[in-house]
Amino acid sequence: MSLWIKICGNTSLEDTQLAVKAGADAVGFVFASSPRQVTVPQVASILAHVAAPVEKIGVFVDAPLDEIYAAVRACGLTGVQLHSDAEPELPAKLRARLGPALRVLRVVYFDAETAILVKKQIAEHVRNPDIAAVLVDSRTATAVGGTGVTFDWDAARATVFKGTKAGKRIAAGGLNPANVAEAIATLRPWGVDVASGVESTPGHKDAHKVKEFIARARAADRKRTSELSSHQDRS
Repeated sequence: MSLWIKICGNTSLEDTQLAVKAGADAVGFVFASSPRQVTVPQVASILAHVAAPVEKIGVFVDAPLDEIYAAVRACGLTGVQLHSDAEPELPAKLRARLGPALRVLRVVYFDAETAILVKKQIAEHVRNPDIAAVLVDSRTATAVGGTGVTFDWDAARATVFKGTKAGKRIAAGGLNPANVAEAIATLRPWGVDVASGVESTPGHKDAHKVKEFIARARAADRKRTSELSSHQDRS
């Protein structure tokens, strides 16, 4: 399967359609406190005009079940991204109420100093049949996403991105058009996620950056696939 790409932090129909036309697999909307925060009515209005078969992911931080359920139903979301201290049973409860097709992404924050603990957390999420993929992100003292800060890719590759056949990992945190190819080559992720790295100002996308990010990510993925195929042929 080709690399999965999500353009997150969309706040307008124009930006959402830009991501879709540029070839994103998914578009994300942040319902938590953030410079990119949107409301349920805003997203419902945007997605009423997005007919393409793109995934529509709502981003939630410590939101209760009923709040997430209402947003998914009102907006027509196809997936949710759960940050911070979401209860372990929440993915199962959401899929029980919204159906097994709902894609649930669970966020884990990587820190090289606690890599072993993070690896254990990811292993637990990977074993959970109600979690489709784990998004590995960075965080700061003031933000749990959209930080524009990268984590230690080499340390992450040696620990949490090692043996990715065991489960899907999505790389996030500080990605942009200039470094996404390196991130893909280093981490070999199932997918990549970007928000601030393709913006002109917080909450507003830069068309050139969005197109460049997706084009460079696709090119890096093709190169990775070609190199893997060549290695297998030589073996």
